[in-house]
Amino acid sequence: MSRPLAPPPSVTRPADGFPMVRIGIVASRFNEGIVESLLGGCLGTLEVAGLKEERRILIRVPGAWELPWAAQALVRRYRPDAVIALGAVIRGETDHYRHLARAVTDGLMTVGLDENVPVILGLLTTDTWEQALERSGGKAGHKGIESAEAALVMMALREQVRSDSSRT
Repeated sequence: MSRPLAPPPSVTRPADGFPMVRIGIVASRFNEGIVESLLGGCLGTLEVAGLKEERRILIRVPGAWELPWAAQALVRRYRPDAVIALGAVIRGETDHYRHLARAVTDGLMTVGLDENVPVILGLLTTDTWEQALERSGGKAGHKGIESAEAALVMMALREQVRSDSSRT
């Protein structure tokens, strides 16, 4: 008989329970102004949660296309407890946007499933630069902060699943 998992701890300071936790961040350099805002919100949220700089691994890549490869390389080399992928794909005049967004999304999901590590999708896919700005700290929220919060929750959940399975 299965039992439900307890809700994960609050995202305010979950790192307190995991002093040795490590988190990986892969961030695109393309659409740099947007991604820098995402990264700033992400790093600030992790800092507030107690994840100091020495527990974070940051890899910068040229564009969104490289995010899945970098995420997998980071996981295989450093074995972090979660990975956050940050980038921005903004629609242009061709279908390239759609194919790129799908490939990156699918690639990141594959990394998470194959490597058994939560991979958080902090990839903005917007029609315009203005929409990307709104989702990186404007009226539509902050995907960098949301991604860090999701990683903290997933790390806590992963630890809970591990400890629950060791008791059975």
